[in-house]
Amino acid sequence: MSNVICSCLLGDNTKVRLRLSQLLHSEMEAIYGAVSEDVVDDICEVELQGCRREFFRNNSGIPFTIGMQVIIESDGGYDFGVVYSVGQIARKKLQLKGLDKNGQGCTEVLRIADENDNQAIIELKKRQSEIREICLNKVKKHELDLKLVDVELRMDQQKLSVYYTSSHRVDFRTLVRDLAGEFKARIQMVQITTREEARRANAFGPCGCLLCCSSWLQKIHANPFSEKTQYSENAGNDSHAFNITGICNRPKCCLGYSKHEKGCHTQASPQLPLPPVGSRVNTPEGAAVVENIDAQKKLVYLRYLKNDQTRRIPVDKFNAMYVKK
Repeated sequence: MSNVICSCLLGDNTKVRLRLSQLLHSEMEAIYGAVSEDVVDDICEVELQGCRREFFRNNSGIPFTIGMQVIIESDGGYDFGVVYSVGQIARKKLQLKGLDKNGQGCTEVLRIADENDNQAIIELKKRQSEIREICLNKVKKHELDLKLVDVELRMDQQKLSVYYTSSHRVDFRTLVRDLAGEFKARIQMVQITTREEARRANAFGPCGCLLCCSSWLQKIHANPFSEKTQYSENAGNDSHAFNITGICNRPKCCLGYSKHEKGCHTQASPQLPLPPVGSRVNTPEGAAVVENIDAQKKLVYLRYLKNDQTRRIPVDKFNAMYVKK
């Protein structure tokens, strides 16, 4: 994957994600039932830079709406973000992530972004592209064997996070001193995986949709397949690697949700014998040729020679009728 420049906030892809969140909130009553009046909507999910989403407390007394820009407390300073979910949806996500359902450990939203904050955010985004070029030159200067992925300058400009990938441990102490002297800020070097790099790219997958890890997944899976047998079952007999790997060169996260049966990790399903394509069989309707095989759906396509009609039948039924025991 080439070096990426994350444009997650205030971009077109963000509008798509926020629209999906709005649709989810519009169906909230149908999914979870009527909301009790005793429930306090003081927990909200905020999307930060790099497609990161964290939970914050809203103690302002003003109800937030999806897409609203807010200023949040961040590690002794402040940063900006976009409200991604509120109310019961945010609390459900908080429970799914295994965090305190009351949000006791969540930091606070300081205020809603005003015109001055919006202008400061725009200037910050412009400066980050310049900072990234400076960091790239510094990495080349120190001849470090790492790949710079992204940089994040906090809104108060007191902390600069540098995200990189590397196959081994890197001594970047001289780089940190150089960057601290250049930007007069605290430098944080963060090593990430290729999956995290893909999420920060905020791009589209081979399916034409936004990447699952960037759009809706709460947690990036280290490996969506718990066993090799499950991986081979999902991959089928297709030898094309692009059908099962994403832009991170790892198995696609969406394949982990393609199982038809749950609780089948202990024993793999038996592999049914498949007839060779082009073989001829004699059927009650006349001679036919095996024209195609769908290994994933376990279907055999037969083409009758007398009228060129096509028929599909399950593999097990085909084996029972036409394969000699």
